[in-house]
Amino acid sequence: MSGESFQRLLAGKKALITGATSGIGKAITHVFLQHGASVVGVGTNQEKGAKLTDEIYSMGHKEAFFFEQCDVSSKAEVDQLFAHYFEKFQTLDILVNNAGITRDGLLMRMSEEDWDKVIDINLKSCFLTCQHACRPMMKAKGGRIINISSIVGLAGNPGQTNYAASKAGIIGFSKSLSRELSSRNILVNCIAPGFIETGMTEALGQEKIEIATRQIPLGHMGSPLDVAHAALFLASEMSAYITGQVLVVDGGLFTG
Repeated sequence: MSGESFQRLLAGKKALITGATSGIGKAITHVFLQHGASVVGVGTNQEKGAKLTDEIYSMGHKEAFFFEQCDVSSKAEVDQLFAHYFEKFQTLDILVNNAGITRDGLLMRMSEEDWDKVIDINLKSCFLTCQHACRPMMKAKGGRIINISSIVGLAGNPGQTNYAASKAGIIGFSKSLSRELSSRNILVNCIAPGFIETGMTEALGQEKIEIATRQIPLGHMGSPLDVAHAALFLASEMSAYITGQVLVVDGGLFTG
């Protein structure tokens, strides 16, 4: 494969990425654009969306990126999001569900609000967006759906029953959906990141980060770019015979 062809793994593809304004979602957005995709990036913060747009435009991708503000846990807003998406692009080749939050706490003290908020944003959003994506992808007889889970969804973590439930739910949801859509050449996979250097992990505090890092066989936390490259693989033709799988990106931390 030539260097030029390698740089265009997603040439002509159209993608929608949720949680696109920071961390992993921002990295995926940049990598997809670099590889020739056109992207609608989704976030809840208009100011962050404007900053990302300016950043991307300054890199020469002005015709290939659009920002949409949306609460992906709201059916009405997701309906509007996809209406706006299809005003810009005729097809949807790649959907990346990356939006996610934490509301950590021991179960016996967790509020119903904190439980519902995490489940709605992390898991319900996948239901809402994938439901919109299915029909156009089926009509096109192809597509990629990449849902960002977590190793917490595989291994659990104290103080994160709501987050673990949402991320484990994403895995079961994706495996089931992959079986529904595989006959139309629509591939549905998950990525399960470990400890990645994002605002979410920074909130853990330095002491917890150091303890976690000592448990990682590779000896360091991952970067958003590590996850973005995994997403690129799953979005490209390199993964044409892979569906219903969980790609763990964690430096060897989880071995279950």
